[in-house]
Amino acid sequence: MITLNRTIICLSLLGLSGCSQDISDLQTFIAQTKSAHVGSVKPIPQFKPYESFSYSASDLRDPFVATVDLEDDTTKTSLLNPDSSRPRQPLEVFPLDTLSMVGTLEQDSQQWGLIKDPQNIVHRVQVGHYMGQSEGRIIKISESAIYLVEIVPDGIGGYIERDASIAIGGN
Repeated sequence: MITLNRTIICLSLLGLSGCSQDISDLQTFIAQTKSAHVGSVKPIPQFKPYESFSYSASDLRDPFVATVDLEDDTTKTSLLNPDSSRPRQPLEVFPLDTLSMVGTLEQDSQQWGLIKDPQNIVHRVQVGHYMGQSEGRIIKISESAIYLVEIVPDGIGGYIERDASIAIGGN
């Protein structure tokens, strides 16, 4: 046991003697780093004080109020209205962009368009039929597309006509 204690003491002294190296190069590096020019911090920018704004255009027209009287039918952009008494056709329950043209068919000298709905059912349509949710009336059928005229709100209480089409193979 005494031998073990002496061995531990000798090893400890040997380990401590390794710590007593010359560290002057480390002290020199620290001194140089401390004396080196660190740089400067830019001063905080000066902000201009808030200047309040006085709205002096209160006598001008309010841009958020309509300029036409929506109750007066003579000021509407058109007298066009959807026909609410017309019976609805099967393809009017689907948005126009969910329908796709898959081809044409000629039968008894009449040209038909073939339209596939989102449920993969193919419907025959011809000029004068309706499809889409915006009163889209078919005005022309070609081998590459079906052309429609839709009745859509104009944003100020009336309705306008808008051209639309469905190309073959597309939605």
